[in-house]
Amino acid sequence: MAQMKYFYELTISSSPHVHSPVTTRVIMRDVLIALLPALIGSVYFFGFRALMVTLVSVTACVFFEWLWCKLMKKPSKVYDLSAVVTGTLLAFVCPVTIPYWTIILGDLFAIIVVKMLFGGLGHNIVNPALAGRAFLFSWPVLMSTWVKVGYENAAGLLSTADAVTAATPLGAMHVGVLPEASVSQMFLGNVGGCIGETSALLLLIGGIYLLYRKVISARIPISYILTVAILAFLFPRGNDRVAWMLCNLFGGGLMLGAIFMATDYVTSPITKLGQIVYGIGCGLLTILIRYFGGYNEGVSYAILVMNACVVLLDRIGRPVKFGAPKKEAAK
Repeated sequence: MAQMKYFYELTISSSPHVHSPVTTRVIMRDVLIALLPALIGSVYFFGFRALMVTLVSVTACVFFEWLWCKLMKKPSKVYDLSAVVTGTLLAFVCPVTIPYWTIILGDLFAIIVVKMLFGGLGHNIVNPALAGRAFLFSWPVLMSTWVKVGYENAAGLLSTADAVTAATPLGAMHVGVLPEASVSQMFLGNVGGCIGETSALLLLIGGIYLLYRKVISARIPISYILTVAILAFLFPRGNDRVAWMLCNLFGGGLMLGAIFMATDYVTSPITKLGQIVYGIGCGLLTILIRYFGGYNEGVSYAILVMNACVVLLDRIGRPVKFGAPKKEAAK
């Protein structure tokens, strides 16, 4: 009887081996769903140009990622929706008056330079959307022109010539005074600012959805927001400690950054203790930049700086190797 031979195709990889239906596409889809309330709110507050800027940004990000893969003769993975999320977030941290050519340049930098040159999704060192925003401040006037809330005052779909400009709450706070807008207006989003960052309420709704779906954990957002709250309360620059603290929480991009930017899987720590330290660091840098920097908002740069520290933060709180000797487990 002839000897039977069995051939097995084995995939050899390190443990643990866990099968999960959660894919990158599912995670990115949930993030987009969580961003939807803020997008609807941006259209309500700033008009349909907010939607147009977002659509242009998303389209450009998807195109640049597809083009890169085409030129490099690599399979395109635009179906994973990560480029769509990057385009949406980059639009959210820009004013509604930004020219379309400018946001497209930011998309090019975010996708090609920050993401694809480093190897694509999972290999980038810093958050692509925030890096794209930092790059766009090469045009500071375009990135700091705000309009009054209300459709009749918002910029037109094709031109921004008729836009009525207005100051943002953080602009007043940067010189040490409380803004004219009330805390409730800032919480709801009825103030000037970037497209998707003005309404703390709508962003919190999205954050609750992400927590419910277990897309993010609460460690980074809570440690980030609490750090800003404590420091703003202890060191107020306005007359009212509580009002100053709440304005720091609801003003600018803190909620957007803490919930959607700082929690990015690729550029945030994986250990629990590391995530807490990371959130505290983001909060501390945000306050330092808001108080002492030349720019009145510190969220973007705080997160970018902490992104660069993630390699070191991942050494904090690493679990002990199961069954390993003490000396080896400590390595």
